[in-house]
Amino acid sequence: MGGGGLGFAFGGPLGALVGAVAGHVLVDREGALFGPAPKQLIFTTGLVALAAKMARADGVVTRDEIAAFQRIVTVPPEEQAHIERLFDLAKQTSAGFEAYAQQIAEAFRDEPALIEDVLDGLFLIAAADGAIHEHEHAYLRDVATIFRIDETGFARIEARHLRRRDDPYIVLGADREMSDGELKQLHRRLVIENHPDREIARGLPEEAICIATRRLAAINAAWDAIEKERGIGRKQAEPA
Repeated sequence: MGGGGLGFAFGGPLGALVGAVAGHVLVDREGALFGPAPKQLIFTTGLVALAAKMARADGVVTRDEIAAFQRIVTVPPEEQAHIERLFDLAKQTSAGFEAYAQQIAEAFRDEPALIEDVLDGLFLIAAADGAIHEHEHAYLRDVATIFRIDETGFARIEARHLRRRDDPYIVLGADREMSDGELKQLHRRLVIENHPDREIARGLPEEAICIATRRLAAINAAWDAIEKERGIGRKQAEPA
């Protein structure tokens, strides 16, 4: 299938992007007869398109943001020009980010974890230069609204990328009134739910695996901070 045929089959504003670029860069991944399933195509194309729109909203693309983007969206060096073209097309197209976000929300309406992965990836790119700027933050909040991610969910994702006083608890979706045992159980559950191996088993693209790996690192860092704050390891070491 050529890029135009894939774009037609795909449909929507994301399909228009795929049809305009050499579609094989996104679909000819190893392990599938005709490339990945549409879910994988939507994930990667959607992440690229929304990242491009975020760059336009902010008005500035820093080297750190470009490097973060390249760490998440991984393609062979000889195909990098195709991804850059896709990025530029998405940035320049008359279609608003709302159309891209809505298509992603509809495609993954039964898989909220994938929707969170996309928003997590956008946060990674936005925070790459050490700060999430006002326009970027407003953009991310608007995308989250279209994704139907509530304020609590948005704060939890945001806390993985911004330093705040009670950051560790927000990252885990916990509160300070929880017991040590409850926090341990929550941490174990989050590790299982967010482990990159789950993304691999579901056949998701490398971009999703990269995001899951970074998210798990943030969860474990938050748990380490809580353990240190509460002295949980020290309590376990004390004789009965």
